[in-house]
Amino acid sequence: MPINSGFHVIWTDEFLAEHQLPSHYLTIAQPWLVPVIDQIASQQQGQPRTLLVGLNGCQGSGKSTLAALMVEMLKRQYGLTALAVSLDDFYLTKAERLRLAEQVHPLLATRGVPGTHDVALMAKVMSDLMDQKPLPDRPVLVPEFDKSTDDRRSEERWPRITEPVSVIIWEGWCLGVPPQEESALIAPCNRLEDIDDRDGFWRRYVNRQLHEYQPLFRRVDYWLMLKPPSFACVSRWRGEQETKLAQRCGKGPGIMTPTEVSHFVQLYERLTQWALHILPPRMNTVFELDAHRRIVASSRH
Repeated sequence: MPINSGFHVIWTDEFLAEHQLPSHYLTIAQPWLVPVIDQIASQQQGQPRTLLVGLNGCQGSGKSTLAALMVEMLKRQYGLTALAVSLDDFYLTKAERLRLAEQVHPLLATRGVPGTHDVALMAKVMSDLMDQKPLPDRPVLVPEFDKSTDDRRSEERWPRITEPVSVIIWEGWCLGVPPQEESALIAPCNRLEDIDDRDGFWRRYVNRQLHEYQPLFRRVDYWLMLKPPSFACVSRWRGEQETKLAQRCGKGPGIMTPTEVSHFVQLYERLTQWALHILPPRMNTVFELDAHRRIVASSRH
């Protein structure tokens, strides 16, 4: 698949350096993305409203990097104003999660699962970006979460969006995932649930909270999924992501050890496995990944 000449050397080196990527990343990823970008741009062009693209993928699968690449391609090939927004940036503050841990369940102190995001803030920001339209005298502030400190950055450091956005690439590990049936919650899915959620209260709470995300999911116009070969890759991928974070930010209090990463991904396992089962036929495009996170196949629905 040929790549538009506008994607060449002027920007690729900078992109690779910014995202700490090997030189072959763009060579592999871009050809798969070209038809997807073409379809997204075709859907958006001629419409006055913002197109919302949902990008689902497990922990460490490369969602934020792919979202950034999609933004660059939409800007450079089509001249569209595009913005990447991460579900992770809407995590509750550390103080809010500690209150949840005291009042509801200790596992809710750890960011990640439904119930640890500020859904009201997320709905407001998305509405402001898509419906109200940002302008220089009416900017939209998009929150940022700092994983190195495990807390939300102060509002004065949030990016200010000052022009209407044609396409939003919204990426997150549980985007598009529906709640499970109650019967599916009875048996623990891993050691963490068996030991720390023996009565199933935490996983039932998370499942109930997931209902609150569905109205936002219904706003998505185009769905894309990064599908790993199995959940077994997730812990290694997430560990590599943590190493990159440490290289960028130093040894902050939120940086996890390999043991902590292994524990951390167990919080995500239930809904990640459910996503791998339920989501592929619901997606517009599914990119199959190999064990090294390279796209090796694509299916479109």
